[in-house]
Amino acid sequence: MARIEPTHGSDGTAGAGEGTRRPHGRRRAVRYAVPVAVAGVAAASIGIGTALASSGDPDLPKISAQDLIARMAKSDAQQLSGTVKVTTDLGLPSLPSGLSLGDAPGGGKAGHGSAGKDAGADTSPQAKLTELASGTHTLRVAADGPDKQRLSIVERAAEYSLIRNGDQVWAYDSKSNTVHHSTAPKDAHGGKEAPQELRGASPQELAKKTLAAVDDSTSVTVDGTAKVAGRDAYQLVIKPKAAETTVGAVRIAVDARNGVPLKFTLSPKGGGKAVVDAAFTKVGFGKPAADTFDFKPPKGAKVTEDKADGKGVKGGKGAEGGHGRDAGAPDLSGMNVLGKSWTSIAELKAPGGVGSGAGAGAKGTKDAGPAGALLDSLGSKVSGSFGSGHVFSTRLVNALVTDDGRVYVGAVTKDALIKAASK
Repeated sequence: MARIEPTHGSDGTAGAGEGTRRPHGRRRAVRYAVPVAVAGVAAASIGIGTALASSGDPDLPKISAQDLIARMAKSDAQQLSGTVKVTTDLGLPSLPSGLSLGDAPGGGKAGHGSAGKDAGADTSPQAKLTELASGTHTLRVAADGPDKQRLSIVERAAEYSLIRNGDQVWAYDSKSNTVHHSTAPKDAHGGKEAPQELRGASPQELAKKTLAAVDDSTSVTVDGTAKVAGRDAYQLVIKPKAAETTVGAVRIAVDARNGVPLKFTLSPKGGGKAVVDAAFTKVGFGKPAADTFDFKPPKGAKVTEDKADGKGVKGGKGAEGGHGRDAGAPDLSGMNVLGKSWTSIAELKAPGGVGSGAGAGAKGTKDAGPAGALLDSLGSKVSGSFGSGHVFSTRLVNALVTDDGRVYVGAVTKDALIKAASK
């Protein structure tokens, strides 16, 4: 159990064990499974945004860290609506002209089977949500139980909406007037499972993911109070003690009344502004209007059907058996997790065209090819008993791509990656 530093008093709530059970290693590691982890960090932050409307710290009864965690675990707010602001600053390297985060290794856009005009109009949630990996974004969120959810990314002259109503899931981009339609997959109990993008938008889900890493290598304290979106909140601070992690601290503002996380701030160990700063700017916990979750494709909109059997997926192979990965999503099969908690490192095979053979230039040949040139421009060359490769760094996530096609990625230091690859 993590070292929970004492504060005065307690509200008598049940122990924290109910809310801090760690999920299976594979689920925990998915956060670190990419330069893709970049998108994972952003997607996981969706249900909570940045601007803190503060009118002075409220005077609340003292509470221990253990009891505050227990209050979060027992929170069961099924209905909410509000406005959210999310700011993400991973310090991503600048890509060469013509490339973007949505580019697939083969040269096309992820999730697309064709180039040209259509390549820029991918309305799939996976493609759109990578945009949250940098900059500031305003979101509108609404939920009415597990079967009705809506998340909208508000832009200057357009809006992207992801809507789940029953087993129907719609994604609509007003800028391109395009629609992506799919059916929610069945969960293990035969019910309909919410899409990953909407599950990640839940404030409760974000708190669970953060607390999943809490163990005896973590310090957890209550550090005062705050006012978030006009609501009183306690501030829970989570600090990893491991030297290898790049995570400095996580601060969660927890609603004093219902235990719902209202604000989430992830700070890097290297200092500077937060990597992810997200908070409700407006929130209510009443039942949203029923028509909030209604959607009908506008006249003239181009609709892409994403069939559960995978036969109708445009530009991808579709889901395996109806439960596989989404088109354009990374293949994490064969992923191995090294270490645990804050120092977890995912080991996996590099996507096609990356890593394998790209190290030729490092071994003395004159031409490492296009892949080698791209790696050289984005990362730094390293070598060790594992051979040679390139390290790609952000302010939080680092990745080592070896020349023989292996990838090691995590919220850990460069030295930790090299050590893992050398074992």
